Amino acid sequence: MSERDIVIVFDCGATNVRVIAIDSNGTIVASESYQNNSSPDPFYPLYRIWDVNRIWQQMCEASRKVTTAIRSSRIAGVTVTTFGVDGTLFDKGGKMLYPVISWQCERTRPIMENIGKYIPVGDLYSECGVLPFNFNTINKLIWFAEQKPDLIDKSYRFLFMPSIFSYFLSGEMINDATMTGTSMVSSLSTRNVSENILGKIGFPSNRFGEIAEPGTITGKVTKEASAETGIPAGTPVVATGHDTQFAIFGSGAGRNQPILSSGTWEILMVRSESFKSGKEQLDMSITTELDSQKGLYDIGNQWIASGILEWARKNLYSDIKDGVYEAMIAGAEKVPPGSNGIRIVPKFYEELKGRPGGQILGLTMESTRDDIYRAMLEALSERLVEGKVALEKAGGFKTESILCVGGGSKNRLWNKLRASYTGVPVKVINQKETTVLGASLFVQSACGNASSPEEARLKIDYKTEIIEPSRL
Repeated sequence: MSERDIVIVFDCGATNVRVIAIDSNGTIVASESYQNNSSPDPFYPLYRIWDVNRIWQQMCEASRKVTTAIRSSRIAGVTVTTFGVDGTLFDKGGKMLYPVISWQCERTRPIMENIGKYIPVGDLYSECGVLPFNFNTINKLIWFAEQKPDLIDKSYRFLFMPSIFSYFLSGEMINDATMTGTSMVSSLSTRNVSENILGKIGFPSNRFGEIAEPGTITGKVTKEASAETGIPAGTPVVATGHDTQFAIFGSGAGRNQPILSSGTWEILMVRSESFKSGKEQLDMSITTELDSQKGLYDIGNQWIASGILEWARKNLYSDIKDGVYEAMIAGAEKVPPGSNGIRIVPKFYEELKGRPGGQILGLTMESTRDDIYRAMLEALSERLVEGKVALEKAGGFKTESILCVGGGSKNRLWNKLRASYTGVPVKVINQKETTVLGASLFVQSACGNASSPEEARLKIDYKTEIIEPSRL
């Protein structure tokens, strides 16, 4: 085993900033976290930004605590992963020209609603594959072009969030492909920013610089960053990027292997060798992003899930204080398939078409809360089938099994229904930190501890439970 077997991962989420030390077996050996939240824009108080300097200080403090808990000689490299789309302009001297506009900010909503004045939404989606959400990077670039054109003229680079913190670590301004793929200004066919799209909105493409592939060593920790973080100077800084891509890889998913992340929302994604981004996919709310590896595309579909079940817990099972989830599952297991005639007709959240809503049909005087809860699980399993079919059409593959992670993967009845409705095995993996793990595997490879991220992944024991389809 290499002496240098630990990766330091800076993980910036919308609610938490974390620094985690993880070894080559996927074991977390030290971690520290702080709460995160967006802030009012100092120039427009009704708008929201990320205070990058505050976040960096939190990262540094967390890193110092983590590095004191391990031997520095074991550190192989460091990387940064964050949520997608957000970033801002820097000049050549490294000065940030405007705060990072948060994906939570409403200033970009009217821009997305009127994107057609720059480029038809169908043409835009066809090239980039990303659904037209108001928080997409393209809308922030247009906001700069419309409201702050002088800042674009002064700028040298537009850096996405992970690249900002990697710059603070190494002094190098380099973006990566996975973040570029979330921007709505990328081209799926070229795996780069789109000259066509950027030309239509009037934003210079050279501001993104050369796009690095995940697993590329983009620089080394500077003396200044070492003093702030406790990470030895000269430690390789490795590009990773968008948290979703590395969560997929960290889950163990291979090619054409759908993975279901089940939480308040369910996100079904697959690493496919091909894609479609036409009107059918747009209507089905399919989004396609660039995978962590060349030649693959991450095709996804999402819908509200445990959020519906939490409504049931709150409103139907409020009398149960201890063990409520087990009581809900055990009760629903006694209900026959079909939920005694109860049907849930949810209008799942669709960003393009409306707000969430739904109906409970078939209620009688004999209906129970367990009937309703099982009907919800059955409806969500039906929605999973829809998502599976949509992904297969977009990616041109046939599902052989579905990986399942997240809080919703702990529900044994739901897993049984998922397998039975989809007709394929559901594989539940016992791995909570798939994002951090996935990012670390690329660093292990980049630093010479494995010949590839896949080889590094072979050391991980996922403790997989397989639920086979059965007749209900």
